[in-house]
Amino acid sequence: MKIKVTVMPKPGVLDPQGRAIQQALGSLGFAGVHEVRAGKVLLLDLAETDPTAARATAEAMARQLLANTVIESFSVELV
Repeated sequence: MKIKVTVMPKPGVLDPQGRAIQQALGSLGFAGVHEVRAGKVLLLDLAETDPTAARATAEAMARQLLANTVIESFSVELV
């Protein structure tokens, strides 16, 4: 089963990568970009066939390894 895990910095957490991208976009002439938040998307192909179990497994993976839950939030989506 294919799973998409999206990890993003929590609101209020500094995002230096997002800020650098925002500044670079401005210097390239893309005006009007007020904020950029940079995160990551992980695509997992699990052997699990039950959607509920697959989602639970992916959420456990995100909590334990894929996201730093102190400063990042994550979402899990079946694809």
